[in-house]
Formats: sequence, C-alpha cells, structure tokens
Amino acid sequence: MSCYHVPVLLDEALGFLSVEKGGVYVDATLGGGGHTLAILERLSYLGAGSLFSIDQDPEALAEAREAVKISGLSAGHVVFSAIRGNFADIVALLAEAGVSGGVDGVLMDLGVSSHQLDAAERGFSFRNDAPLDMRMNASADVPDAAWLVRNLSEMELERVLRDYGEERFASRIARAIVRERELNPITRTCQLASLVEAVVPVRGREVGKRRGGATKVIHPATRTFQALRIAVNGELAALEAGLAGALSLLKRGGRLVVISYHSLEDRIVKQAFKSRLGRCTCPPRSPVCTCGARAVLKELTRHPLTPTPAELERNPRSRSAKLRAAERL
Repeated sequence: MSCYHVPVLLDEALGFLSVEKGGVYVDATLGGGGHTLAILERLSYLGAGSLFSIDQDPEALAEAREAVKISGLSAGHVVFSAIRGNFADIVALLAEAGVSGGVDGVLMDLGVSSHQLDAAERGFSFRNDAPLDMRMNASADVPDAAWLVRNLSEMELERVLRDYGEERFASRIARAIVRERELNPITRTCQLASLVEAVVPVRGREVGKRRGGATKVIHPATRTFQALRIAVNGELAALEAGLAGALSLLKRGGRLVVISYHSLEDRIVKQAFKSRLGRCTCPPRSPVCTCGARAVLKELTRHPLTPTPAELERNPRSRSAKLRAAERL
C-alpha cells in the first residue's frame, strides 16, 4: 500500500481528527488508503473503534481491503468496512452500512489519487499517452473526457475551462479544440496536451516552485486537464453535497477534516465552514439581530495548513494541499 499512495498531511489530519477509543470514523475518500491505514492503526492501538472508508473506484477498494487484511489492523473490537460509492451520498451509504447515531469524525482527502495519476490507462495525466478518460469510476456509464472534448460547443468548452480550471486562455484553447476536432478526433491525452501547449503563449505560462525554492514552468495543459476531470466527475457538486452530509452526521464534538488541492475546492470548504459559524449577517447598523444566526461549528484552523518543507521534499505532489478542520458544537 505504501507504494500505491503517499498520504498527504497525515500527521496534521490525524491530529485534528482526534481519534478516540470506541469512536466511529469515516474516511470519505479512501483513494490510496494511506489515511485509512493510519486511522486503523490508531484505533488498533486504542483497542476499539469503527472505520468506514468510501470510494467509487473499485481498484482502490480492492487494494485497501487487501492491505487491511495483510496488516491485521481490523481485528477484535476494531471494525473496518470499505464501501463503494460517491462521498456525495455519504448519509445514504452509511445508513446502508448500518451506521446510526452519528459519527465522531470524517476525513476528506479530495482530488485524484497518486495511483490514478500514475495509471496511464486512466487518462488523468498528460505525462503518459493514453485514452482521454478521467473517470474516477472507470466502469461508470457517464461521459468521459474524450466525449466532452468531442461534443461540447466552443462556448461550453470555454466555460468548463474557465470555471473549473480557472484557465486564463480558455477562449483560445476552446477555439483550438473545436478547430482541431473538425479535422481529427481528439482521443488521446498527449494529443490534447500538445494542442494546448501549441496555443498558450510562452510568456503567459505559469511558474511554480520546485523543492528548495527554485522555479519551474508549469505545463500549460495542467489547468485544462483539471477542468475536464472536474467536469467528468462532477467533483464540485459532489463536494458541496458531501460536506453537507458529513456535517449532518457529526456528533457533538465530532470533527471534519478536509484536504483540498486547488482554490475551487478550498473556496467551497471555507464557505461551508463559514456559513455554519453563526456569524451575524444583519446590516452593520441594525440595533437588534434578526438573521437568527446560530453557530453549529467551531473552526479549528483559522488559516489552512500546508505541507512542511520536509513533506514537500518527500512528496512533491503535496505542494498544493491545504487542510481545514472544524468541530461540531
């Protein structure tokens, strides 16, 4: 399992989750299983507890079940259950699993797992040539990225790239896609990446930081691939539903820990927490509060936590991660 996925912000996530003996916890995004194994290890040390891990990718579920079996962490009074589904349906999935009375903690590690990025055939990355797929559940009967590239109008493509990728050259890229597909079908990752690279001006390309502070030019297709992946999997709508469901499941004192990887996700998490802090929304000069604001959450992270230099050295893919946590009142 260690080579399948490197868990991001692991110590920080476990610290805020505050796993206790006999508690009921949910890893809402099983992914590579690194966080799941760490939570189970803590429960095993304490001697009792339950963990329900959710993922829509059957490969991730199979890998996790095998890793947990080998580890021997799920034994005695420690119960582990791997559930196939989308965390947007967290309330229904846990009800089907027999969970009643709320949970003590939920962890969400958003985005795509390292394994999905490295599995060329999944089509998430432009670093390997593969079919344009990008479905997190590869067996789902939903349009893949190639379908979107083939069927969306220029205006729709521009909107996807702008809204989900925050791509400043969305119009130019959408126009190039439509022009190219009239001549040749766009079905491969490297084909799309090359097309984007050809139309994004060199002077307009983003610069990021390498380990040690050195700079590097970010591949110009990065935001295009992010946008298509989000659109294919309905990630932002799923996140909003998943956050609402998770918060509704928390017991008093229960905690929600969320790790996001881009500003769109972080903005949704921040707003979900903010809207439940009970801050008055009445006009500043109102003599009496009439909005009825009532706090149901306590924010545990005033500002999001980011990886330490040591973690960035070990795992460069963690560079964009941000962790926010809140406690149910």
